[in-house]
Amino acid sequence: MKYHLALGRKIDLDGIERDAKLGKCPRHVMQTVRDRLNAAVHAPDGEAISSLDKLRSKISSKPEHWAAARKLSEQVSSGDVIYCTGEDIGIPVAVLCGAKPDRPKIVVYFHNIDRLRGRVALKLFGLADKIDVFMVNSRPQTEFVRSYLNIPESRILVLLEQTDTKFFTPGPVSADKKRQIVVSVGLEKRDYRVLAAATADLDVDVKISGFSKDAKALSQAFPDTMPENMSRKFYEWPDLVQLYRDADVVAVCLVDNKYAAGGQGLLEAMACKRPVAITRTQGLVDYYLTPDTAKVVGVADAAALREAIVHLLKNPQEAEARAQRGYEMVVNHHNSEHYVDVLVEKLRSL
Repeated sequence: MKYHLALGRKIDLDGIERDAKLGKCPRHVMQTVRDRLNAAVHAPDGEAISSLDKLRSKISSKPEHWAAARKLSEQVSSGDVIYCTGEDIGIPVAVLCGAKPDRPKIVVYFHNIDRLRGRVALKLFGLADKIDVFMVNSRPQTEFVRSYLNIPESRILVLLEQTDTKFFTPGPVSADKKRQIVVSVGLEKRDYRVLAAATADLDVDVKISGFSKDAKALSQAFPDTMPENMSRKFYEWPDLVQLYRDADVVAVCLVDNKYAAGGQGLLEAMACKRPVAITRTQGLVDYYLTPDTAKVVGVADAAALREAIVHLLKNPQEAEARAQRGYEMVVNHHNSEHYVDVLVEKLRSL
């Protein structure tokens, strides 16, 4: 049996491993999976793009994903197992490799497939018959895959988000910290307009790690004018850990969505043992949010978010108790080692 990891983009797994050993960044789970399975790694790498690749990309993924999948399809047979890290590369791999008479076993991680293009691709390409295991990490995606494709539980792997609990760890606050800090991290499905409205009149510093070259993404997430106590910049990995440690409250402010957007920031904050106020979304509510860990508020409810933040700031003992419970949850159930163990066992079972 030979294993293959199909990535949506090129990643220097060896470079990340070297940096992780030096404490410069978190470990990448795909590097560990690769080493455990002695797997070959594949990603778009300048393959020639055909007119058919361009045509198929109108339905799903990008032309380079289809070109990479074509190349991979020439290397695999019934003695192979392919794990695809997302639907971007997974759909092309399933279509092209799954159509082979001696097709390999295929596992695809679907992050957010319950969209129009996703629905069309699943049915048009007959993916229920080409993918052996559908991997998901949120309740809405689990229920969608089960009902839309009418597939049994045995072909669905629910594997929740993870974080590197050896990199994101509790630690002392910065010596030059002058006043209370509210921290927020990330851009995907974030709503910093609500955070600004909730904190503009509070005697706190609001520090955001949210960076993108996409001006549209920034304009959608942030208010036109940020309050004086709010700042945004890019933080290197070690600085990001310290930012979490300095936080009196970590606020994860989201627009509603049906996948696990915001889950990574939630787990990183909890791994650093910090209290969290977070938006209740469809994608997070069932698998990630518990009432005794984070303070949970409604979507676009600035008043409730303000109340949650102020409550945590004014009740440090309760905040620390919640942070401790969140920390235990992440360390015990959302660590990288557990994630890799479950995934590797599933791939070997095929």
